[in-house]
Amino acid sequence: MADITRTRPSERSDQANWAGEIAAQLCASADVVARVAHEEADLLARMASLLVLRLEAGGTLFLCGNGGSSADAMHVATELVARYKIDRRALPAMALGVDPTFVSAWSNDMTFEHVFARQLEGLARRGDVLWCFSTSGNSPNVIHAARTARELGLTTLGFSGAGGGQLRQSVDLCLCVPSTETPHVQEAHMAAAHVLCELIERACAA
Repeated sequence: MADITRTRPSERSDQANWAGEIAAQLCASADVVARVAHEEADLLARMASLLVLRLEAGGTLFLCGNGGSSADAMHVATELVARYKIDRRALPAMALGVDPTFVSAWSNDMTFEHVFARQLEGLARRGDVLWCFSTSGNSPNVIHAARTARELGLTTLGFSGAGGGQLRQSVDLCLCVPSTETPHVQEAHMAAAHVLCELIERACAA
């Protein structure tokens, strides 16, 4: 069996270079999250308050995004329906676009740009909330979802990157992470989302 603790000189050199790069990237991510903490805490508090208000009034939280942002939407929905840190009642949250039968049927027969909007038309009602994730702020299907949600009388929240793109003007409140680096934007999104999950859970369990 090979001894994995033994490395060649070139491997040790690579590891030293990687360690420096790892430290630099983690520090860059932490800097972005720190800026969100200092610049957007009041905005996030408003988002948490709105979410608690709507959930306690019987509303449902819908979430959407593409790619990694879709995974973020599913992650947040799971934290709320299952649990984040404490035992309490299940909270009504649903990530859109996770049913492959619907997504493939609607995208093939109609258009992928309206895939989230179509689900909202069938499932959402006035008083619900739509939370959109888009690092660019310009994903067409997310923008269509936000606009449809407004037409249906939903409260709309957005998590985006620097500038916010079209999403910033399409939602009621939008967190615009001060970075154009997609990984750092997504990392800040989840750091902020976890804080919101804790505040929501604590308030709804009281």
